[in-house]
Amino acid sequence: MALLFGALGAAVTLLATRQRWAEGTATVAGGAFPLTAKGSDVTGVPAALAIVGLAALVAVFAVRRAGRFVVSGLLALSGAGIAAASLTAASDGSALDEKAAKASGDTSATVDALGHTGWPYVAAVGGLLILLAGVLALRYGRLWPAMSGRYERGAAGARRTARPADPERPEEIWKALDRGEDPTGA
Repeated sequence: MALLFGALGAAVTLLATRQRWAEGTATVAGGAFPLTAKGSDVTGVPAALAIVGLAALVAVFAVRRAGRFVVSGLLALSGAGIAAASLTAASDGSALDEKAAKASGDTSATVDALGHTGWPYVAAVGGLLILLAGVLALRYGRLWPAMSGRYERGAAGARRTARPADPERPEEIWKALDRGEDPTGA
């Protein structure tokens, strides 16, 4: 469930940050013209934290013990950060003011008839899903299986010394490779 919530939350957040969050009209000497701002124009924090959340979600299954606890905490914090940044930016009009100043060439130009869409709240819901995934990982992560330590250096106990592979018998060379031995070494 945590994997599903985390992946869904990141996808929803990334989708929401690509949508229109604010719209308004800038009045210039020549008339009024409409302006819009996407979520990534308003704030880049939700999209960046969604990517951090996805990386943490994958890493939760790759680490063990204390590492899993730390990564689960990072996952939960990234979800909380997405929700907080999205809700804070939901009523922000500064991105449109910057666009109005750039379009008109007047640094004091502002946007009139400012309106906001529901996409910041959708991004916040995505953040809450990632937060839920992090909380589930913190609570139940110690019970989840971890990746095998088979190929880690020094993970195996006593290694048995195998006889060198006979170069005349190709099946022995393949078996040596399967055991992780170098059949070309002496």
